[in-house]
Amino acid sequence: MGLNEAAIVGIGESACGKVPGQSALQLQTAAARAALEDAGLQWSDIDGLITTPVRVEAWNMPCGVVASHMGLRPAYLSTLDLAGASGAAMIHHAAMAISTGQCETVLCVAGQNLLTHQSRSSAVQVMAESGAAHSQFEVPYGPLVASNYALIAQRHMHEYGTTVEQMAEVAVTLRHHASLNPNAHMQKPLSIREVLDSPMITSPLKRFDCALVSDGAAAAIVTRMDRARDLKSTPIKLLGQGYGLSHSYVGDALQLPLSGAVDSGKKAFQMSGVRPEDIDVAQLYDCFTITVIIELEDLGFCKKGEGGAFVQGGRIGLKGALPVTTHGGLLSAVHPGLGGGFFHVIEAVRQLRGSAGERQVADAKLALVHGNGGSIAIHCTLILGV
Repeated sequence: MGLNEAAIVGIGESACGKVPGQSALQLQTAAARAALEDAGLQWSDIDGLITTPVRVEAWNMPCGVVASHMGLRPAYLSTLDLAGASGAAMIHHAAMAISTGQCETVLCVAGQNLLTHQSRSSAVQVMAESGAAHSQFEVPYGPLVASNYALIAQRHMHEYGTTVEQMAEVAVTLRHHASLNPNAHMQKPLSIREVLDSPMITSPLKRFDCALVSDGAAAAIVTRMDRARDLKSTPIKLLGQGYGLSHSYVGDALQLPLSGAVDSGKKAFQMSGVRPEDIDVAQLYDCFTITVIIELEDLGFCKKGEGGAFVQGGRIGLKGALPVTTHGGLLSAVHPGLGGGFFHVIEAVRQLRGSAGERQVADAKLALVHGNGGSIAIHCTLILGV
């Protein structure tokens, strides 16, 4: 059985934003229950489990902790850490586990109480100390994750003339999408002027160019296609997938602002047999506004250096040529750490099912999901279809 014989059959989210009084396990359990309800399955149907690490807890085996808490005894279990690419990679690994006969029905779940577990500044410090910077050559200079992306943005601006107004357009568009998402952390509309006038974090990135810190969890259930056809919700197929790695630390990068998305996208398109122009909606990882611009280029939606112009004029809005990150993304909807990119998968499924409500893209049949870990370092691309 190949990877395309597995399908996503259930999706779920916990409450997102600031969710006081909920632990990481409680948030993940809420998301998992919602996914089971969506699929029409029971806990006893789950025989595979994939999780990510939880930064707010000192679990030495996250998949075991989560399985025990949920009362699961999976035949297959794993914890993945590809940073922001983990959410997309979980779907691929679930399909591989099913295709090799390890299990039949996999629960993928990720998320945590990143915001209410500690202060926003403490959460930023935790992420800064999580290994994104080289311990010998970068950490002594005190960079935040945002500092690395600021360097990438400066390089892109220098080489291609990208402007802060173009980056701001990404934030404004994704905030509009979040305003139509009832579970989004931030829903108040933004203007380009508000983005440009927001506090400087690290030049040229302002506050609204940077991702949120949120509480929240998401879950998806993957099973065999022959079983999926008999379940409650429309099954969504994994048509193509790819990984790419351009560097580990930003100081090692040889071709900034070129990223490993070039490789991950090429592999995913080859496997699926479709082209960038065939994609109806793209759920692009958006830890910073510059990230979306670079991913649009490196995934082949526009030429290198043209990403800034591509995002202007409503082109990535819901009625644009390529609707992007339609739930609001990390910039406006939710960012609870490693689980943040998993919400992009959830939104892609909603769009393909036609169940995204006010933010539904008309006649969406093909969706691309892209996850990015580190400083545009490691990448995972999925192409999903009905």
